[in-house]
Amino acid sequence: MGGTLIIDRAQFIQTAKASTGGEDVIAVVKNNAYNHGLEFSVSAFLEAGIHSFATTSMDEARTIREMAPDAMIFLMNPTYDFESVRSNDFHITLPSLEYYYKYREELTGISVHLEYAGLFNRSGFEDASEMVEVINDNCALPPYNRADMAGVWTHFGYADELDMEEYEVERKMWLDLLSEVMATGRHFKYIHAQNSASFARDGLLGGHTHLRLGIALYGSRPYASLPASDYVQSMTLKASIVQLRNLSASQKCGYGGSYCPERDTMIAVVDIGYGDGILRKRAAFDCLINGRRYPIKALMMSHMIVEVDDEVTMEDEVILYGSDLRIDKFTALGVGANSEQLGALNYNSLKKVILNDTRIYQ
Repeated sequence: MGGTLIIDRAQFIQTAKASTGGEDVIAVVKNNAYNHGLEFSVSAFLEAGIHSFATTSMDEARTIREMAPDAMIFLMNPTYDFESVRSNDFHITLPSLEYYYKYREELTGISVHLEYAGLFNRSGFEDASEMVEVINDNCALPPYNRADMAGVWTHFGYADELDMEEYEVERKMWLDLLSEVMATGRHFKYIHAQNSASFARDGLLGGHTHLRLGIALYGSRPYASLPASDYVQSMTLKASIVQLRNLSASQKCGYGGSYCPERDTMIAVVDIGYGDGILRKRAAFDCLINGRRYPIKALMMSHMIVEVDDEVTMEDEVILYGSDLRIDKFTALGVGANSEQLGALNYNSLKKVILNDTRIYQ
């Protein structure tokens, strides 16, 4: 079976509402909504009062449009399928001066958000002068040939690192650029830069219209020092025991004999592995069985070896993530970023159960 992913829909909605702090939010739902399920998450976010969404996938954007005809849907990656963008009323990123001049005619009538590269340097304009040039050139065009300069945005690539000064640098760079761009007199309906970590640090920055939140909406703290009660995780990942075995001392098991007990030991063979999205670094820490912690000793593609005792039975469930095994706690332990752990989950092999909901999601 490969494990079961359980999501409490009522808690998911409550967490999403709490994480916005009452501000307008663009919900990041890329990569199948951090593997919570795109249709499930969009539906829940709509119920939580969120009506703007961001993704990197045209296919995901189309699915969102089918579910939310009036939503603002923002494609964060540069796109070249302008017909689909126009017919679905998507907003798209405007990533560079070169892109603008190359596709100026195709951008007619399309809502664009000018992107600033900043320190992150993933994509975007290099400085304010380039943005101002585009704004002025677009304004000089006949109204029927113009793009809709609907927004301006960036991404803070260092906000998650409390011990790095670069966040202060990139934030100042962005605010200085924004000041220059706004001096053109251009009004933007969407000004968004802040991820969950930046919002936790600074609240909504002055002059900004929206937050652009990811992990906080899904119940993960951007910093382990924040109160867990403010970011309630609605997701549990569990798996079944397929066999209990007694190993004698030095009797190896796992790929290449990766686990070799030093004494006679009972093990549980668990029906989940790295093929289902369990990171190897996650397998370096305990799991939970009947409220007790047991060490994971080996990880294979479809199975996991856990060292147990005679209190464990075949009927017991093995918890990998849950209220007592929060994703953000493992982030603090060095397993990987919150988004990395969520993004690794294999949505195709995991069974999915939605609590407090009678609807069925694909």
